[in-house]
Amino acid sequence: MNPKKLIPLALLPFTGLSAQNEVNIITRPNIILFMVDDMGWQDTSLPFTGTKTQLNERYHTPNMEKLATEGKMFTQAYASAVSSPTRVSLMTGMNAARHRVTNWTLQKNSSTDSKSDVLQFPEWNVNGICQVPDVPFTYEVTSLTQLLKNSGYHTIHCGKAHWGAIDTPGENPHHFGFEVNIAGHAGGGLSSYLGEQNFGNRTDGKPSPLQAIPGLEDYWGEDIFATEALTQEAIKALDKAKKLGQPFYLYMSHYAIHIPVDRDMRFYQKYIDAGLSEKEAGYASLIEGMDKSLGDLMNWLHENEMANNTAIIFMSDNGGLSSESGWRDLPLHTHNAPLNSGKGSAYEGGVRVPMIVKWPGRVKPDTKTDNYLIIEDFFPTILDIAQVKDRATKQLVDGVSFMPMLENDSTEPTNRNLYWNFPNLWGNQGPGIGPTCSVRSGNWKLIYYYETQKKELFNIAHDIGEEKDLSHQNPDIVQKLSQDLGKFLRQADALRPTFKATGKLCPWPDETSF
Repeated sequence: MNPKKLIPLALLPFTGLSAQNEVNIITRPNIILFMVDDMGWQDTSLPFTGTKTQLNERYHTPNMEKLATEGKMFTQAYASAVSSPTRVSLMTGMNAARHRVTNWTLQKNSSTDSKSDVLQFPEWNVNGICQVPDVPFTYEVTSLTQLLKNSGYHTIHCGKAHWGAIDTPGENPHHFGFEVNIAGHAGGGLSSYLGEQNFGNRTDGKPSPLQAIPGLEDYWGEDIFATEALTQEAIKALDKAKKLGQPFYLYMSHYAIHIPVDRDMRFYQKYIDAGLSEKEAGYASLIEGMDKSLGDLMNWLHENEMANNTAIIFMSDNGGLSSESGWRDLPLHTHNAPLNSGKGSAYEGGVRVPMIVKWPGRVKPDTKTDNYLIIEDFFPTILDIAQVKDRATKQLVDGVSFMPMLENDSTEPTNRNLYWNFPNLWGNQGPGIGPTCSVRSGNWKLIYYYETQKKELFNIAHDIGEEKDLSHQNPDIVQKLSQDLGKFLRQADALRPTFKATGKLCPWPDETSF
């Protein structure tokens, strides 16, 4: 049994649970953070718009639906537009403008920015984050996991890491306080989901691709999908964790549903039979395999009598890879409508993601909130859930705990600004794709393009698809948000591009009008 932290029963919300379940609830909860890669807001049968769309009808995610019935949906949860900035903000509580890991990391001292004829991109932290000083192009931090471990949690990492470049301290989850690391490394994607292909690893003596999944050698040559292999390994780690007598933190960080769109044959044929193309059916099978993993973990908790004392947080690291914001010449497969654009974009399709939280006794089942939050808020919130007292960090934490959103039924809008800075160029040109910075303030969202100094203003409550630019009709709002955004970026010591022709820095958003 997990160590108990005594809390007066009078302080706990009434749930109508049995006495045994009340005893379970007053222990420090186990925590599962279930992170999906590149999952768009519409890549599920669970409607985050309030009513089912054609995309919701296409996919089959019964376990996400079950989780929502037992917990709370967050319809306006935000991440960064690409992977590494989101994951670093989660681990540090810092806004991406501050930690400067503003694009995805891979090779040491090497930028992943696409080329521009006009702009020179800044020297961002291409090596990611680490917990030791004096590593070039990194930000030294105290990780979320280290604080959890220090407070008595058994910490498990399973799947994608992507916090630091190859041959830097940040590539290894062990360096951030994870006691168990299953298949986590510097790679941000994967070469193959297929066990028959050794998940991309070579056996002929030639170097394996940088994105080949490590640590799953027991499954090489087997007819098994990476999502299933990772789930089986996570359950083995949970079996061990149960014996330790500590609360556990499992970061279940799937490589799914990132490209390549390999076919999970357990689910593929049903989507072909439903009339989808081979590409779309393959993508749908990736989604359903991910959902099965969620269900398997939920079943393990139930079978081991831990469901009532475990908080589950479901999240994606950025929007879906859509046909509007593709990656070079790869075949495209997913959509984010009614949201505009997708991964890599400042528009909602790039940064708004599906999120659900279940926490028995603390989060009311079958509820929903339209209040917004951002990925760095996970850092203080998870520490709140874990009742961690010592929170001393090397870095300044920007995140704000969303514990009140978890425990309260209030639907009053959040009274704060959210900020993004992406002074980089990811993938192809497309709607809302950087280099940009942006701010969300109430119903208003301002996007500023560094290269052209163009500003766009949208009322998200009335125009979720960001189709109508209202900047010229609302110059006072544009000016106010430009000032807020510029002030934050300066305070965070944010980066910005320079013009190749002149060598001058691009103006901050409050240094130019339209």
